[in-house]
Amino acid sequence: MNGPSQERYLVTVGETLAVLAAPDVGPLVLGAGLRLGLAGAESNVAVGVSRLGGSATWIGRVSEDQLGDLILRELRAEGVTTVAVRDPAPTSLQLRERRTATHSRTRYYRTHTAGSRLSADDIPEPLVAGAAVLHITGITPALGEGPSQAITRAVDIAVDAGVPVSLDINFRSLLWSEEEAGRALLPLLRRSDLVFAGPHEARLVVPGADEPEELAKGICDLGPTGAVIKLGAEGAFALLDGQGYQQPAVPVTVHDSVGAGDAFVAGYLAELLAGEPPEQRLRTAVVLGAFAVATTGDWEGLPRRSELELLDHHDDVVR
Repeated sequence: MNGPSQERYLVTVGETLAVLAAPDVGPLVLGAGLRLGLAGAESNVAVGVSRLGGSATWIGRVSEDQLGDLILRELRAEGVTTVAVRDPAPTSLQLRERRTATHSRTRYYRTHTAGSRLSADDIPEPLVAGAAVLHITGITPALGEGPSQAITRAVDIAVDAGVPVSLDINFRSLLWSEEEAGRALLPLLRRSDLVFAGPHEARLVVPGADEPEELAKGICDLGPTGAVIKLGAEGAFALLDGQGYQQPAVPVTVHDSVGAGDAFVAGYLAELLAGEPPEQRLRTAVVLGAFAVATTGDWEGLPRRSELELLDHHDDVVR
């Protein structure tokens, strides 16, 4: 564990996986190359916030194996504070195949792994209570009873301490059904201050709504003071303290859409930590989303703050 600084910081809780990704298009065959990386919705956000100069802390369980060493080394190298229990169980694995140029297939191997053994006892109360924001996702509660209890414990601490809670619904159909997700996430959503969701994800908790404005209002009617609907190539719509905001996307050539939602959230939360107004939060959010889809990997292509204006240039080479 390396301790957090005294500045305003974000805390997030979840699982980080090792990733084996096929760099080439086509089915996996004998002798095909695979690129080793790491990913996790929560740690992706932490890296994104850190690259923009914010302070971010990630809490999780990490295997004692070499992949666990890799996860901690890379997160720390990115400036993320890590609070990790080392566990003898193996590291979770994600296998990613680029079946065609526009369609990817993902398989998870995360049963009886270190990340799935996260528990409420792993959540340090002073660290969460001292945060500026607690960020959680709908992925961790889907991993089992222990991780679900850990998230509930983190939210309990944050709410009691007056720490704002940010929730990204982040639905994963390979982990649970829409009905299961809706039932489990609704209590967390009601205790959250800010909720991020795509339109389909928002309908898990606001059935019957259709337009982004309706979805955001439906979410806020459940308790949160802010809702941000991620619209991909159409940008985003946010309802924050009763005020609506429309943010267009940054046009780029899409290379890899994995991690775009996490990048968007990272951009928004980094500016929230910096005290920026809603317009700037949303602007930075869509810029990070654009960087994510224009580069390969979940977080590797995310920008430093000095690079935020890079996509405004029309020349391929900036001199």
